[in-house]
Amino acid sequence: MTCEDNPVRLTWEVQLHEPFSRVWICKAYGRATTTATPADLARAVLAVHLTAKPPRGGETFRGLAYTDTGGPCIVTADQLAADGWIADPAVRQALPTHLREGLPAEG
Repeated sequence: MTCEDNPVRLTWEVQLHEPFSRVWICKAYGRATTTATPADLARAVLAVHLTAKPPRGGETFRGLAYTDTGGPCIVTADQLAADGWIADPAVRQALPTHLREGLPAEG
């Protein structure tokens, strides 16, 4: 059974790497029950976060999303190439309004 079949609860985070202590610090956090895949949700929250707050010199961000029973799906800023990716309706619905408004307009 996959997320495409039945809604599952996903937890998502945007994290900032702290190089001196070598830890990832949570900068944004949320949960949603959705049919969206963890990879799409991680990509969306990271893209919107980086659009709203561009990284300063040396900052490294990543987005991650995971189900209650699964491992994390991690997306880095390098993976957000301008490939024309558009968030599907399930991803848009899963995001809070302030993040949803930061996504590019639908097709």
